[in-house]
Amino acid sequence: MEIQGKIKMIDETKTFGNNGFRKREVVITTEEQYPQHILVEFVQDKCDLLNKHKVGETVKININLRGREWTNPQGEVKYFNSVQGWRIETLQPDQGDSGIPPVPPIEAFEPAEELNEEDHDDLPF
Repeated sequence: MEIQGKIKMIDETKTFGNNGFRKREVVITTEEQYPQHILVEFVQDKCDLLNKHKVGETVKININLRGREWTNPQGEVKYFNSVQGWRIETLQPDQGDSGIPPVPPIEAFEPAEELNEEDHDDLPF
């Protein structure tokens, strides 16, 4: 799965426990009629993927949805979901889905030579 949007926030890498588990979070704001602010976490070696990105960039993140079950001390079972990123790439703001390259500005073209009708007589009659 993937999500696209602008980076709203990039958190610092945090380390947990004796094993050195690392986690870094980023918030992406989707660009749709009702924008959503989606928290995506990158874990372990994937934390470093966020180093070259900055707030305001438009990105595409490949994600996995993760779910887990937890039983609290009172015996109640709770469920938690997380969105884990595993790849992130910058998108150009003017990148369209059409695949058609942009047209250069008019100044990039040389003016056409004016034709004299007397010089342009290639009709067979």
